[in-house]
Parts: sequence; C-alpha cells; structure tokens
Amino acid sequence: INYGISWIINLIATVLTAIPAPLLILTIALLAWWLIGRKMALMIGLGLLLIWNLTYWQETIESFALIFTASIIAILIGIPLGIWCAKNDRVEQVIKPILDLMQTLPAFVYLIPAVFFFGTGSVPGVLASVIFAMPPTIRMTNVGIRQVPLDIVEAADAFGANSRQKLLDVQLPLAKSNIMAGVNQSIMLSLSMVVIGAMIGAKGLGATIYRSVTQIRIGEGFEAGIAVVILAIVLDRLTQAMGQSKQKKRVKAQEGENDA
Repeated sequence: INYGISWIINLIATVLTAIPAPLLILTIALLAWWLIGRKMALMIGLGLLLIWNLTYWQETIESFALIFTASIIAILIGIPLGIWCAKNDRVEQVIKPILDLMQTLPAFVYLIPAVFFFGTGSVPGVLASVIFAMPPTIRMTNVGIRQVPLDIVEAADAFGANSRQKLLDVQLPLAKSNIMAGVNQSIMLSLSMVVIGAMIGAKGLGATIYRSVTQIRIGEGFEAGIAVVILAIVLDRLTQAMGQSKQKKRVKAQEGENDA
C-alpha cells in the first residue's frame, strides 16, 4: 500500500512539474472558461499566476498530488458504498452511525493510526485524508440515488431494464448533481487534511505553513496560506461546475451574455 500510493503521488507530481507553469496555468484557465465562464477563468488564472510569482508553485503541485490521490481513493471507495447504502436499508443503518463517528472525531485523531501503520511522510497523510474525506461522498451518493423519482424507476422497469441498466442509465445520471456535491466536499476536506498532515511529514504547502508557524516566519506563512486559499477556490469552482447540469450551465451562460 505504501509503495503504491507513493508511486501515484510521485507520478502526478512529476507529470505536472514537467509541464511549464505558464502553460499549465493557461490550460486550467481555459478549462475554467469552458466550464464556468470568462470572469471566473480570469480570477483563477490571476490566482495561479500569483502563486507562481510567490515561488510556491512546486509546493502547490505537491499539495495537489496529495489532494488528488486522497480524493480519488475516497471516491473509488465512497461511491460504491453509497450505492450499496441506497440499495439496502440494513446496510444504511449500519454505515450511518460509522459515518457520524468519522465526521465527529477531530481531524488530528486520524493521524494516529496512519502514523502507527505507515510511519511518517506523505502516505499516512493521504490515508488520513481518505478516512476524513470519505463520508460526504457516501452520504450524497446514497441521498442522490434515493431521491430519484419512483415513477422514473418504474418506467425503467416497465421497459425491461435490469438492475445494472437502471443504476448506470437512470439513477446515477439523475443523481449526478448530488454525487458531485459529495465529491466537492470530499476534495475540500482532503485539502484541509493535507495541510494538517504536514505535522507527520506530508509535503506541499502544509509543510511550508507548519514550518512558518514553528519558526515564527509570519510573512512566509501568510503567503503559503494565500496559496492554499487559491488552490481551494480553483478546486471548489471546477468541481462545482462539473456537477451542474447542462441546463444550468446554459442559463448561466445566457445570463453572462445578457450582462455583457
């Protein structure tokens, strides 16, 4: 497990570092323009340029690699568990109290078992982030599937759809906005946990902030904090846009054209 997660983190960081910073910033800004609009794309582009100008680009890439790895693992585990809860009431009754406990415990508590099993470094930080960030994905997947109108499910049954077809072609597409809302929350929780993970040796912006606090470097800590905020805004806005329906995007685009 340690080797596999380390390999994924290093792969993401190496690939993103190999891309020139201006080109990567331009790509992200264009993606934001396509998903959200011109104003937010401009804000995201300027924010990322500020991070680059503050010389925290490498730390931001390292933090993103940790967040992306933790979020992917949380999503790959959380969505199937959410589907299982939606399909089985007994499973939901068992998992709900566990999720309540996971969301009630302080974030620092998750560092203890991670360090116990995997020592210090980025891997225990990622695994602690996975545990901390998984509940929203499970909950929102469960809620989204359960909120699919019963008449639509009955119509699928009338047309002879089996369980797999109903799930993949009816329930998951209709629950997409809820599922993406859970994914968005998981990503934000991963971001907060990755910063806390600097206490056990995780790399990235969290390590810079932790070092600044221990050495009373106020300016350096403030700059790294700004970089964390910008990264959070970028991830939040992009994932929110991915979860919106095409109709909502058209309405927003039309509103933007009317404003222009």
